[in-house]
Amino acid sequence: MSLDQARSKMTVEELATRFRGDMTPLTSKFSYFSTLPVAEEDLRQYLNDPIAAISPAIVAALPKVGIILAPFVEKGNGKGGDSVTFERPNESRQIPVSRAVLGDITMLALGIKDIEVADYHYQLYNALAAVVADRWSQEVQERFFRTIREELSAEIHGEVDEKSWHLKQALLRRQTNVRKETKLFREYARQAFEDTLTLYLHGTCCDIDVETGPRQMPSRYLRRRLELLISLFPPPEGYAVLPEQLKSR
Repeated sequence: MSLDQARSKMTVEELATRFRGDMTPLTSKFSYFSTLPVAEEDLRQYLNDPIAAISPAIVAALPKVGIILAPFVEKGNGKGGDSVTFERPNESRQIPVSRAVLGDITMLALGIKDIEVADYHYQLYNALAAVVADRWSQEVQERFFRTIREELSAEIHGEVDEKSWHLKQALLRRQTNVRKETKLFREYARQAFEDTLTLYLHGTCCDIDVETGPRQMPSRYLRRRLELLISLFPPPEGYAVLPEQLKSR
C-alpha cells in the first residue's frame, strides 16, 4: 500500500501533490494512483475498460487526467477541501468523487469501497463529462444549445438526470422566453449536456438501461441527443451506443 494507513485522512489536493510523481501511466492522457491494494482484474474494470471506451474526440478535448482510487471520499467542511479516507464518513458527508486541478493535470479521486463497478463507471464518466462541459468548444456548445432550444419550443417534458431536471424546472418557472440565452438558460443547457454526455459515455462502455419514470424525457428526444453526441464524438472503433450499431458490427 502506497498511502500510510496510519494517516487515515488526507485532502485530495494534499494526496495528489504528494503522490503525483508516483502515478502509473495508462495512456498519454490518463494515469492513476491507488491508495489501497487492487487486484489486476479489478484494475482492468476500474481503469482500462472504461478508458478504452472513451471517444478519441473526447480524449483529445480532455486535459491530462490522474485517477486516484480510494476507499472513500469525504466532502470538505469549509475549513479544508474534500478528503480521501480509509474510514467510511457519515452518510451526509460521503461523496463519490472529488476533483482537484494541479497545474496541467486534473485529479479525480473516486471512492471504490462497497460500490458496484457499474456505479463506479457512472461516477467516473460523470466526472469526466463535467470536465468536458467546462471546456466545450464553441461548435459543440452552439449545436447543443440549438437542440435544447428545439426541445423547449416543442415543450418536451423531462430530462436525462436529476440535476438537469431541476435546472430545467427553474428555467421554466422563472423565465418567460425560455429560448433566450440567459444565465439560467446556460446553466440548464450545460447541465443537460453533462448529464447526456455521462449517459453517452456509460452507454458506450457498458450495457445499461435508461430508467423510466415521470421525469424521464421521451426516448425519441433522448435518442436525438445521443445521435448528436455520436456525430460530435464518434465512439472508438469496435464500440457502439445505439442498438442498431451493435447489430451492424
